[in-house]
Amino acid sequence: RLTVDWMVRLARALSCDPRDLMPEAGLGGALERSAANEDRPFADSQHLIPVRGAARGGDRQEMFLADGPIDHVPRPYYLAHVRDAYAIYVVGTSMVPMYRPRQLLFVNPYKPPAPGNGVVIIDHRGAVLIKEFVRQKPTGVVVREYQPALRDFTVAQDDVATMHAVVGAAEPQ
Repeated sequence: RLTVDWMVRLARALSCDPRDLMPEAGLGGALERSAANEDRPFADSQHLIPVRGAARGGDRQEMFLADGPIDHVPRPYYLAHVRDAYAIYVVGTSMVPMYRPRQLLFVNPYKPPAPGNGVVIIDHRGAVLIKEFVRQKPTGVVVREYQPALRDFTVAQDDVATMHAVVGAAEPQ
C-alpha cells in the first residue's frame, strides 16, 4: 500500500508532484502536511540515535570520542527501546575483516558482550578501542584484533572506564 509519506518520497525522486502518483486518492491536505514534515528530519527524534565521533590522536594513534554527537541516524529495530544507544564509525584497519573503515557500528551500552562480539572499550582518558571480545579475566579484558597480524591481548581492568557491546553494523557508504 502506498502511503502518503512514500508518495512524497517517490515524487521527490521522480521530480513530480505527489498528486500525480495517485490523483484519484484525494489526499491534498495530507500531502501538504507530510511534505512540510519532510524538511524536518529531526521531527521524530525517538527514531534516531546519535553517532558519536571518533578522531585519531596521540603517538599511539588512538581514537578519542569527540564532544557530543556528530550526526544522527535511524535507530535500528533491535535498539528500539534501548536507552543511550549510539552508533560509531570504524576508523583504521585493525579489525578487518570483522569491521572495515567507515563502517557504522550500532552499540547497546547495557548488553554484556559475549565471546565473539564486537566491543567498544573507552579508557579513563576517553581513548576508544573497537575490538572483538574474547573473555573477561580478573586482571582485564582479553580482546582480539586482526591487523597487522591476528593477536589477542589484555586491556588492564584499571584502564577500562566502560565497555559496550556492538550489536549491529551498517555497510560503509
